[in-house]
Amino acid sequence: MTILVKVGKLGKRVLRKVLPAPAVCLSYTRRIERIQTTRRICAMTFDDGPMDLPASPDRFGGRALTDVLLDILAKYGARGTFDIVGDTSENYPDEAGATGSPAWGGIRYDHYPDIHKDDHGGAVHNDRLIRRLLEEGHQLTNHGYRHVIFGKKPFVYGKRVFLGSYDKAVEDLERLHGLLRDEYGYTMTMGRPPHYVDKVGGGFSSYDVYNRLGYQYMAASFDGGGWLPSSNQDPEAALEAEVKAMVEPLRAALEKDPDFFRGQIIFQKDGYNMARRTPVAFALDRQLALLREYGYQVVPVEELMAESPFADLGREDLDFACFQALQAERAVVYSDNRLRPDQAMTQGELAMLLAPREEALGRRVSMLRAGKKAHPYAGALAWCAQQGLLAADAGPDAPLTALPEGLFAPVEHFTRRNVYRAYLGAGTRAQE
Repeated sequence: MTILVKVGKLGKRVLRKVLPAPAVCLSYTRRIERIQTTRRICAMTFDDGPMDLPASPDRFGGRALTDVLLDILAKYGARGTFDIVGDTSENYPDEAGATGSPAWGGIRYDHYPDIHKDDHGGAVHNDRLIRRLLEEGHQLTNHGYRHVIFGKKPFVYGKRVFLGSYDKAVEDLERLHGLLRDEYGYTMTMGRPPHYVDKVGGGFSSYDVYNRLGYQYMAASFDGGGWLPSSNQDPEAALEAEVKAMVEPLRAALEKDPDFFRGQIIFQKDGYNMARRTPVAFALDRQLALLREYGYQVVPVEELMAESPFADLGREDLDFACFQALQAERAVVYSDNRLRPDQAMTQGELAMLLAPREEALGRRVSMLRAGKKAHPYAGALAWCAQQGLLAADAGPDAPLTALPEGLFAPVEHFTRRNVYRAYLGAGTRAQE
């Protein structure tokens, strides 16, 4: 099964190269993989914790794995982003799959840190660890209360129970969100779907779910490794191979390009891999030592986004402050977190600029609930048509050729940059 997973990952990489890039639309929720910056800063994310069981093998005197990771981060003055779960103890009846397979911890559900050891994992059972994470300045993000996948994932997880509806996915995330808010006064602002399953059902996706909670979609641009087990049958050799698989790709990337990790998000695990080992406990120190050697600072993802919220535009752009302010209020950035500022604007994009958030999102959700197909801009277009700002037959991809009178400074060329400048009253500068 491990070979199957590796083949699947390779197949995805090949398909990305040969198939057209997936369509993107303006979205309040964007997939954050990396940001544009000239500084050597990056983020490390740790999924599936916290857990109070020791590392495997335990060479830290019985200390909880999450404590071990926090100790190492503190040694380097680094702060991480922990993508936590709530409690997986409700995910029964179930049985474990084969060790070394994706179903190692459960055939029908995930169980963290392991099957029948659910009371050692998640926020519900680890008040001390949650408090330590917050006291030491780490970011917490929402990986699902029960870590149940949102929709079907036939490849690898074909036997898995899935939530399968927008309302169930929202309910699961709100349960963990409310726990952190009520017990710790902490508001989560980002999430990562369990196993990156985005399709929910009924025309909804994880982006709709995160829109409801006001989240950004926290993805990653570099796999820190450690979750795939080595095929070596000797435990010591297997562990060393897994540690090497976490350290050497990072080293090679830095040696090839010392600026490689600027603005990047690195994926890790706060838990066991498929062979119930924790190579992260032994590799993290080496990873952080390498990053320090090259002058990097490891910060939470939210601090990366404070540096720049965009993947294709940084502080050196003359309009950075304009775009930064606008994206906090309106959907002006594409779902892949790119602005594409000098691209021609469409009528649907103008609708997303003009329609209030609750109208753009709420109307579309209502359309989908009614069983209608709804373009991501459908709610905004309907509101703009009702207000007389756009024609009733305005199309989401139709080119923009005119602006509503009285709302904008004069615009000569309808690029996204120029329209946003005019919307904020910047007037016309040199037109590209």
